[in-house]
Amino acid sequence: MSIRIGIYGYGNLGRGVECAIKQNSDMELVGVFTRRDPASVKTVTGAKVYHVDDALGMTDKIDVMIICGGSATDLPVQTPALAKHFNVIDSFDTHAKVPEHFSNVDAAAKESGKIGIISVGWDPGMFSLMRLYGACVLPDSNAYTFWGKGVSQGHSDAIRRIDGVLDARQYTIPVESALEAVRSGKNPELTTREKHTRECFVVVKDGADKARIENEIKTMPNYFADYDTTVHFITKEELDRDHSGIPHGGFVIRSGKTGKELEHIHIIEYSLKLDSNPEFTASVIVAYARAAYKLSEAGDKGCKTVFDIAPAMLSPLSGEQIRKELL
Repeated sequence: MSIRIGIYGYGNLGRGVECAIKQNSDMELVGVFTRRDPASVKTVTGAKVYHVDDALGMTDKIDVMIICGGSATDLPVQTPALAKHFNVIDSFDTHAKVPEHFSNVDAAAKESGKIGIISVGWDPGMFSLMRLYGACVLPDSNAYTFWGKGVSQGHSDAIRRIDGVLDARQYTIPVESALEAVRSGKNPELTTREKHTRECFVVVKDGADKARIENEIKTMPNYFADYDTTVHFITKEELDRDHSGIPHGGFVIRSGKTGKELEHIHIIEYSLKLDSNPEFTASVIVAYARAAYKLSEAGDKGCKTVFDIAPAMLSPLSGEQIRKELL
């Protein structure tokens, strides 16, 4: 039996999920749910398109609903609401608000008897796991996470929500001197501002107040306020020509010591280099959708994060196959 998937929201991430489902033979896409006129939406694979208002009438046809909205305003509302009716999974990436989001989704999912898995992707997600593994293996150590250079979907979406903005791309850029200091084992104490810079390319409506928009970007809490941020106002043509791709990546580095006198230095480094941020994020989400289905079938309920999911739950292979082929 195939795991029946619904996609709620159809932007870059939704299209990535659609493509990822094709690569998993134990899954089938029931349909895409959009706030737009369904007749105006053309899917990559020809999947059926429904209006979001139709979703609640299809609870018996969908095993897991993958929610592909933005973290700024969509997911805090959509994920708890949909968890009342479906097993759900999202990519909520506002790190500071994860505990609040978890609590809201957990309450909804426990009441409905469903599973909700939040903050799935590569960060939060796979990078989160690497931070935890490193802390467990090297307790006397320091953790560092560097993102980029790459386009942040969440930060770009946050800029697009500002009044007067037509489109935007935001690049997160590691500070090279900080990265090298960590790799050398110096264990520097780095502020948020010392680790990354942010560069924004913004298209605005005719007559928009650029000074106001720039100030709103640079002072936005949880996104830009703690970083040295540069804002460039460009034309739509320039954005399409020079910033059409969505690459990203980064590094999780754990620098620790062992030995009687802590004389031996160890560096753990996990890195990603991604051609397409949304497509890779989607691939992680789809694997965790399998886990959501397995947990639900086992009678579990409530909200989970990647920390709560055993790795074998992500795989379509049997335990015997995993031990034989991968252990």
